[in-house]
Amino acid sequence: MPATAVLRQRSRTLVITAAAVPLALAVLADNVRVRRQLHAARRDPLSGLPGRDDLTAYGDRLLRTGRRDRVYVMLLDGNGFKVINDTYGHAAGDAVIAATGRRLATWTTRRQALAARLGGDEFAVAAVLPTATALSDITALRDQLQQPLTHDGQILHLGMSVGIARATDLPGGDITRLLRAADTAMYKIKTGTEVFPYLATHADAHTSTVNGRRAGRPGTHLPAA
Repeated sequence: MPATAVLRQRSRTLVITAAAVPLALAVLADNVRVRRQLHAARRDPLSGLPGRDDLTAYGDRLLRTGRRDRVYVMLLDGNGFKVINDTYGHAAGDAVIAATGRRLATWTTRRQALAARLGGDEFAVAAVLPTATALSDITALRDQLQQPLTHDGQILHLGMSVGIARATDLPGGDITRLLRAADTAMYKIKTGTEVFPYLATHADAHTSTVNGRRAGRPGTHLPAA
């Protein structure tokens, strides 16, 4: 092929390539935008936290690392949330949920951890924590969550019952089993059967359920489907 023809061919190739670059960048930007939209859609708009599905996926990944002795799952349930709603209105209750979400997000960003809102004033956390300081870290988290906040000139107080399940205490248990154990531990603390910090046992993880939920949970009064 003559030199002039080669140069014309290369010139056309360069023009085509240059034209394709903006298109490729536009497609990439669109993909990033879609991923961000999907990520935002999975987050609870009030607390800013992801939901149960993201938590279980994250927890399962932690368990697959083989460091079960450092994996902890917490179930957190507010004390006095209904009183706040009834006394100060639902806007105040929303402020408490939002503040709890922010505090949990701050705590998890400093650690290998993920927090999620399960519904109402119920949250859960899956985390990798140093064995020597895990319980003190969780105690500090509970204390942070119980700090009062001001809304519309009112000082709001919310207690927090925290159940803890340590993966090494439940060999072979998946994240769902750990969540059930932490839920049972939380309920024992809330009802005064145990004192915080209480680590869930094998029996807690295998407690009987009604309609798939621990006895005493909302929905257990309904007929089985």
